Amino acid sequence: MNLLVNLDVDDLDKAVDFYSAAFGLTVGRRFGYAGVEMLGSTAPIYLLRRAAGSAASTTTTQLRSYQRHWTPVHLNFVVEDIDAAVERATAAGATPHTSCSTSLPTANTSSKTSNTTKF
Repeated sequence: MNLLVNLDVDDLDKAVDFYSAAFGLTVGRRFGYAGVEMLGSTAPIYLLRRAAGSAASTTTTQLRSYQRHWTPVHLNFVVEDIDAAVERATAAGATPHTSCSTSLPTANTSSKTSNTTKF
């Protein structure tokens, strides 16, 4: 089984610029005005243009919002140098909501310690 990640974005060009600058991802395929495949991670990331305020699904009345919000899905990038990664992401426009910290091993990192920050 292969995995890919779909991320809804309201500004496709801005999202491409951000993921390129922050994480070194590169554009793979373009799907017209509606989407871009970003490569360079262990799974491709598809940035999908979806307008803010549009219906999130046909099975709910919830509307898309791109303000900071809670979600049960976490997108984690494993990096060698967390400080450098945070610096790149911040320079690309991310706003850190926590400082860098070292935590106990997690399922994502096996026996390694996990350095994390939240954006």
